[in-house]
Amino acid sequence: MPLRQGSARTRQRTVLLVGIVVLLAVLVLAVVLASLLTHGRHKVSTKMLKWKDRGTTKNLQEVMLGRCYNYITARHPELGDKDCLKIWESLKDAFIYKNPCNITPEDYQPLMKLASHPIPCNKSLFWSKTGDLAHRYTKSNQNFLTLEDTLLGYMADSVSWCGDPSAPGINYESCPQRSECESNPGSVFWKMASKMFAEAACGVVQVMLNGSVEAGAFRSSSIFGSIEIFSLNPKKVSEVHIWLMHDIGGPQSESCSGHSIKKLMSILQERKFKIICEDNYRPVQHLQCVHNPDHTDCSLCTN
Repeated sequence: MPLRQGSARTRQRTVLLVGIVVLLAVLVLAVVLASLLTHGRHKVSTKMLKWKDRGTTKNLQEVMLGRCYNYITARHPELGDKDCLKIWESLKDAFIYKNPCNITPEDYQPLMKLASHPIPCNKSLFWSKTGDLAHRYTKSNQNFLTLEDTLLGYMADSVSWCGDPSAPGINYESCPQRSECESNPGSVFWKMASKMFAEAACGVVQVMLNGSVEAGAFRSSSIFGSIEIFSLNPKKVSEVHIWLMHDIGGPQSESCSGHSIKKLMSILQERKFKIICEDNYRPVQHLQCVHNPDHTDCSLCTN
């Protein structure tokens, strides 16, 4: 009997040792697999970081919140009921931890709803290839507003952002350009904001184009040519005034009778808009000449 008991105990120990060895082997295998998988994820993440455009603006949250609070308190106190923190969280949720080439309009819908506000009639100013001049004009003349003078545009102007599926969810090194992928966070945002801005326009609207651009002042591929012009509501907008500006000292590539302006007019007429086109709209030209007072192109400004 003692021999049998000893033999049974030996078998039990053997089974126990085998079980421990198997368990250790399983644990080692799990660690190795986890290491390989983690290494693979890191390799994908590093690959995704290498985009051609600049990365997310440093201290993006502070920049966005600061601009939002400044806009609704100092610039437009009538919008004081806007919740800047919710607006920021909505923007962040639209791109954080997401593939920066797979952003959809639906991602930004909550943000657009939170940040939208009425645009007074006769004040909307659209632009293409005249951004600096258009913004200088609206700063000197409060009768007009560009997209960048709205809450959304003011917050996002000259700022960049994009996400990354891996931690920390935001890519501060680089973001994709439009040429790398259409559905990047910046492109989708500005298309949606531009559409909303155009849909809100009423009364007489203005568009400032650059007549010194060799390829033509109106481009169908621009945001104005592909989105804003088709988002204007003929039932709300009575007239479209085209201001065709030429760079001081620059070429006079196109006038109001030019080929691309005729194309623009054709689109507007087809949509039943009244149109007025003016070469070198005098109030804007005066602003150009403030920076170039002695240039021969500005001699007309003194007449």
